[in-house]
Amino acid sequence: MDTHAFKVTRTDAEWRAKLTPEQYQVMRNHGTERPGSCALLYEKRAGVFSCAGCDTPLFESTLKFESGTGWPSFNDPLPGSVETTTDRSHGMVRTECHCAVCGSHLGHVFPDGPPPTGLRYCINGVALEFRPKA
Repeated sequence: MDTHAFKVTRTDAEWRAKLTPEQYQVMRNHGTERPGSCALLYEKRAGVFSCAGCDTPLFESTLKFESGTGWPSFNDPLPGSVETTTDRSHGMVRTECHCAVCGSHLGHVFPDGPPPTGLRYCINGVALEFRPKA
């Protein structure tokens, strides 16, 4: 991924200093956290989920739903916050989603979500920070 296209860029050393080892593996190396391992999976308060790499607001809590997959799932991102690319890793073709501001890997989007969008943004919880509504 060309990091020069993103508004927020950091060197590899800066990313390693900012992120935990697990966040770095997921967000910079396109890893995946263990399903069911993140506390944000169970977050039900009103607020906004932001990128752990650059604090960009990504998802409203009102669009979060229980998918049963073990990862936080959302119907739709905030406008302009998430971009997608084709992911051909692991012998599959999937749609990867990443932060539009810093390029960090967030997870994948699938066409099996509930109405109204029919989409399921399946997001690694370690890639998110939760900001409760005041």
